[in-house]
Amino acid sequence: MRRIFRVFAAAAIVAAALSSCKSQYEILLNSNDVDLKYEAAFQYYNEAKYTKAAALFESMSVLTSGTERDDTVQYYWGLSNYKAKDYTVAETNFQNFIESYPRSPFASEARFLRLDCLYRSTLRYELDQAPTYRAMTAISEYMLEYPEATNIGICRDMMDDLNMRLDTKAFEAARLYYKMEDYIASRVTFKNILKDDAENMYREDILYYIAMSSYKYAQLSVAQKQKDRYMTFVDDYLNFIGEYPDSDYRKELDAIYRRVQRLLGRYAGETAAPEEIDEKAFRKERRRMERDEQLLIRKGNRENEELVNDSEQQVILDGIVTESEAKSVGLDGERKGRGRKN
Repeated sequence: MRRIFRVFAAAAIVAAALSSCKSQYEILLNSNDVDLKYEAAFQYYNEAKYTKAAALFESMSVLTSGTERDDTVQYYWGLSNYKAKDYTVAETNFQNFIESYPRSPFASEARFLRLDCLYRSTLRYELDQAPTYRAMTAISEYMLEYPEATNIGICRDMMDDLNMRLDTKAFEAARLYYKMEDYIASRVTFKNILKDDAENMYREDILYYIAMSSYKYAQLSVAQKQKDRYMTFVDDYLNFIGEYPDSDYRKELDAIYRRVQRLLGRYAGETAAPEEIDEKAFRKERRRMERDEQLLIRKGNRENEELVNDSEQQVILDGIVTESEAKSVGLDGERKGRGRKN
């Protein structure tokens, strides 16, 4: 019984202590004693209790306005929010600080921390990239204004990461058209990416998809328009291998190019201009390729039928059903019927 009493007593003491601490903080937060609040705010900051520190620095901002402590309080207010990972509020703190105290010893660091807040507030590439553009603008301005800053390397890394995010967003948006088999939109969108940003990190992939979009579009076109559209693929193919002769895509595109050459009647060693291609040869080659495809389809159908026939016969041989039972359910008759059709 005494043991239980001691446990409850200890719990009551701890609860009272916690309640006392909370009350003390609230009293301190509402106090006008600047010295006491100033000391307590830094104590909370040093103990990594950044949310409480930020609240105390904020409550002091009016009380210390116009005093020698003013810039220190404002800076550590922003720094406390930054370390509490409240980057939106911290960015506002640092922006106000830079505008109010441009000559403060903390000004240079505040400028960089504001950039870091903007960078950390950006979103992944699938989402809105307005924060990304805002961060890039601020980082570029900082790099121009402070080219010798010690953290200029970090700024370059930030810019590289943000540029990569924009490149990825543009690339994936264009590739979505390709996946949807909208090859006109795919090709136009990919070309616009390179028009806007020739150094896009996906340049090789983009040129590949431009060529593939041309080829796929030509395949789906009516016969009267296929020749010109296959010629567009040839141009895109030559552009690709001109820039990336050793690309991993080369083997695939070479095979497609040879097929298109045959389709166009342009055999190895010929140098005829596109307008000199024999229209009759073009149509003949196209019909030949269509026949080959039909033969492959028929061959596949025959192989499937033979597989079914063999399976039915095996059922009888294995004794699963008798031949008379097979006839009664139509297996044998169906097999013979297919044999007569062939």
